[in-house]
Amino acid sequence: MLQVVQRVVTRHLLHAAELKADEGHGGAVTLIQRFGSAANLNIHLHCLVLDGVYRSGADGVPVFVEVDAPADDELHALLQTLITRLMKLLTRRGVLVEDMGQTYLVEPEADGDEVRTLRPLQAAAVTYRIAFGPRAGHKVLTLRGAMPREAAPRQPLCADIDGFSLHAAVRVEAHDRNRLEQLCRYITRPALSDERVQLNAAGQVELKLKTPWRDGTTHLVMSPLEFMQRLAALVPRPRLHLIRFHGVLAPNAKLRALVVPQGPAQPEQAAEAAATVECEREPVQVRPHRISWARLLKRVFDIDMQHCPNCGGGELKIIAAILERPVIEKILTHLGLQPQPPPRGPAREPGRHQSG
Repeated sequence: MLQVVQRVVTRHLLHAAELKADEGHGGAVTLIQRFGSAANLNIHLHCLVLDGVYRSGADGVPVFVEVDAPADDELHALLQTLITRLMKLLTRRGVLVEDMGQTYLVEPEADGDEVRTLRPLQAAAVTYRIAFGPRAGHKVLTLRGAMPREAAPRQPLCADIDGFSLHAAVRVEAHDRNRLEQLCRYITRPALSDERVQLNAAGQVELKLKTPWRDGTTHLVMSPLEFMQRLAALVPRPRLHLIRFHGVLAPNAKLRALVVPQGPAQPEQAAEAAATVECEREPVQVRPHRISWARLLKRVFDIDMQHCPNCGGGELKIIAAILERPVIEKILTHLGLQPQPPPRGPAREPGRHQSG
């Protein structure tokens, strides 16, 4: 779907620049966001698109051709083209089915762990409902503290058709690097901030909305389990890149080296480049760097396994690896700790004895 969006936008820019498809190249960076302001699942695209295209000059040097901002009618026509192409793509892929002039969403297959767990979480996060637990299927509790606000007036360069929306009202000049950085920081922000999440006296999670809703809702109230369900739906799949580069900004684009600004080479960078060339002449097998278990425990659980908890300054070291269960039980009993019951099957539990 992202390829369809970029293809339609690039063709619109080429048409505005009066160039053919093989005469110019556009460029864009897309950031896929999966969340809304209420920690709901709301997948949408933030595209930083060049307001023009590059065409190759007589000497092979790319020349940027700037185009004017689209009018409201052009933006609506562009969105209508996007809707038509996307509906055809989803129908061809079997996601949508057309029957007697109506379009229906195909029900997913009921097999697999993803359908039984992730999809109910995602569906509930889209509709502001609860997926599992005693209140499954109910709406999330809300707190209203503000007066209901009126609908905002229609903004220019913002088209909305049948649930699809296309906004092109934000434009940053090439020399305004501070505003460009501010825009990049905004579209790469995380789903939640610590200032908007807090626990109330009943142990429930209160999520403050970034902007009050039209009905005056300012907070969402959820139990910790319901809040974890909402967060689980926002996690993307493994190995799924949320930042994509298109056109001349793509990693393997031929014009990328000529378009992307290259800073002046520093003496340190030159020395590193020379060292890299020297290392390439004599290849050395380098072991991958991995974080030790002690550092992982310190980072995740705040358990310091490298320093003595009594004096705080002594460094711990491993003096023995204890594998026999009777010895482990004796040590834990001596320390005043109750050992866990033995497993059902035969097993050997390793233990470590550390000294400060």
